[in-house]
Amino acid sequence: MADIQPPNSGDHLVSDKGIFKGLHNGMSIASKAMVAAFVLFTILNVDFASGVYKGVRSWVEGALSWYYISSVVILFFVCLYLMFSRFGSIRLGDDDSRPEFSNFSWFAMLFSAGVSIGILFFGIAEPLFYFDNAAGWGYPNNPFADAAGHTEMNMQRAVDAVVVTNFHWGLHGWAIYTMTGLALGYFAFRKKLPLTFRSALYPILGDRIYGPAGHAVDLLAVFGTVFGIATSMGLGVTQMAEGLNVLFNTGTSTMLKVGLVVGISIVATLSAVSGIGKGIRILSEWNIILSILLVLFFLFAGPTQWLIGFFMNAMGDYATGLWSMGFWTASEPGDVAWQGAWTMFYWGWWLSWAPFVGMFVARISKGRTIREFMLGAMFVPTTMAFIWISIFSGNALFIEMNAADGVGTAGLIDMVNSWNLGGTLYGTIDLLASNGTLSWLISALATFLLATWFITSSDSGTLVVTTILSMGNAHPPKLHRVVWGAAQGLVAAVLLIAGGLSALQTAAIAAALPISILVVLMAWGVIKSLYEDSSATKVPSGVAPDGTALDGDLHA
Repeated sequence: MADIQPPNSGDHLVSDKGIFKGLHNGMSIASKAMVAAFVLFTILNVDFASGVYKGVRSWVEGALSWYYISSVVILFFVCLYLMFSRFGSIRLGDDDSRPEFSNFSWFAMLFSAGVSIGILFFGIAEPLFYFDNAAGWGYPNNPFADAAGHTEMNMQRAVDAVVVTNFHWGLHGWAIYTMTGLALGYFAFRKKLPLTFRSALYPILGDRIYGPAGHAVDLLAVFGTVFGIATSMGLGVTQMAEGLNVLFNTGTSTMLKVGLVVGISIVATLSAVSGIGKGIRILSEWNIILSILLVLFFLFAGPTQWLIGFFMNAMGDYATGLWSMGFWTASEPGDVAWQGAWTMFYWGWWLSWAPFVGMFVARISKGRTIREFMLGAMFVPTTMAFIWISIFSGNALFIEMNAADGVGTAGLIDMVNSWNLGGTLYGTIDLLASNGTLSWLISALATFLLATWFITSSDSGTLVVTTILSMGNAHPPKLHRVVWGAAQGLVAAVLLIAGGLSALQTAAIAAALPISILVVLMAWGVIKSLYEDSSATKVPSGVAPDGTALDGDLHA
């Protein structure tokens, strides 16, 4: 195997004394200044800042939708190619390396870090939005269903609603994470470069990854991670506030949400300090166990046989519609508005999370082959998400289609139309539960699961940021894990104050722009390096491994 031989590992860039001991001085100062500037600007100019964020989002949605969509499509096809290419047998590490974590722990951490809070927030609300045909937001609720002539609120439109939701939570999104994780893991574990974003651009930048260009790349990764995590934290506490209101009648004020951010950030920071092998792995495994319990309740409390058939229908339509949905770029004003509010937000969110999830996935995947890594990282979490969405939203859609006063009158769609997206989970639980006590217990389980997923995402993000700033150190300084745990919570709180969900969505979309450029370049870099990897070269038939020509057949 021909390893890249850089002049150094970047260790000389890490401070060996002072407050930034173990970190890169310049990047540490610049990253903290960047977060501080954002926080001060927003707090001191709340209304003006809110207007700026809305303007940024409108510009990106109007001018760059084609770019976001094409970038994600490119990453999707690159992943499919690498998955089934001759490079699949190459390991993320030395040829004799093996995985550190069991498959169960690996799958649990993949799902918890990469999907977590968001699927609880949108898993019911999003399909309900697409199922509704009122177009009450000034644009169609589901342009794909409308184009197919499925305008009535019936079974076919319900399937269409879940198909579009699966599209946003499916293979395209996970292709972003998988490509990022592959590039980071390949260059760190096989080519022996630091586990940072800059290393994945070595085939393009060469030794310049240790200079200003490399610093800029890593700072962009820190920026995307902090604001991507803040988006999920904001969504998580919004739904947790709904849960606490259901359980204890606390209300859903902004101050309650900020308080939740502070409290859970403290717990998440403590988990990050303990590291992956302890806190994060244990929390992820408990997340999966609790998630299974919640899924089982929804499956057996609802119309079980109908839900299974509904899942199969949605999977079939997703498989056939995946390609056209992936390439679709809106042109009509109403469709442009819908695509900006949903697909653009999702692709922005996935991309802004790419540094965080990609690096985290790389860290937990050392020793796996490229094929094993890509199949696991793309298809296992996606399948779990599809099952989740079909069962959870399937119950809500079934309830609305069979409402006593007519289709769409059960109250769940009304929650969506009043933009109480987080409340749809608890509303569905209440309608499914046979009595008030069971409803309270299941709502408590869902709220607790939100908290544990919140913690898992936050502590993983904290570990990723400090790993980047320490030039790939697997055990970054604990003091700075605490600092960055607090910083992520602060950004989430400020975004909630500045404009709630709209500000959170804007942060995700804006952060994704520079990250998307980096991820596409990383894909090109890893392909270039793979073609140069001697272990990926096939031995021609009739030639021994040492290159000696063979005459005749070999016999035992």
